[in-house]
Amino acid sequence: MLDISLSVKSLLKKDPTLQDLFYDPPIANLHPESNYFQSIVRSIIYQQLSGKAAKKIHERFIALFKLDKYPTPKDVLNISEEQLRTAGLSYMKAGYIKNVAIYFLENPCINSVLDQKNDQEIIDLVSSIKGVGVWTVQMFLMFTLNRPDVFPVTDLALQKGYSAYYKKKKLVDPKKMMDHSKEWIPHRTTMSLYFWRYLEGPFEW
Repeated sequence: MLDISLSVKSLLKKDPTLQDLFYDPPIANLHPESNYFQSIVRSIIYQQLSGKAAKKIHERFIALFKLDKYPTPKDVLNISEEQLRTAGLSYMKAGYIKNVAIYFLENPCINSVLDQKNDQEIIDLVSSIKGVGVWTVQMFLMFTLNRPDVFPVTDLALQKGYSAYYKKKKLVDPKKMMDHSKEWIPHRTTMSLYFWRYLEGPFEW
């Protein structure tokens, strides 16, 4: 389980120069989520969008169903892609969300299966769903399962935050970022959260 304050202490003990990244107020611990379908759908909606724009679309998506709870996979399959589009989703994302709904209906024990797997196994399994890429699964690992060692180097905001912190004029190559990140194992989720904050404030989710 991720404990951000303990991660910060461990990272500072190893590299005190990171103090400039860990300025107050500290980032609060994340809270694990139990609705895995909701988490993956939300991650798809957030793909390649700013946090604020994605949040609005996600809220409109939920409102489409006029329910007091989050829509289930069955609810999603009972609504047309055209209706999903009215929430602001692209045709591709509407189709991807349908794919996720089908997968969860066909695999009713998926939650318990995922709980028993390591990070890479989860990435391999969930990214087999059409439309669910590695970044989407990494967000799921971080914000739903609260795995402590995730570093999504393909994320543009992370690249910008990392490059800004290290005062680089151009974005650092993701491979170089990944190589550098090995110094922070097993605390890379904490580093990701702080690089995001360094760039544009707390990550909106």
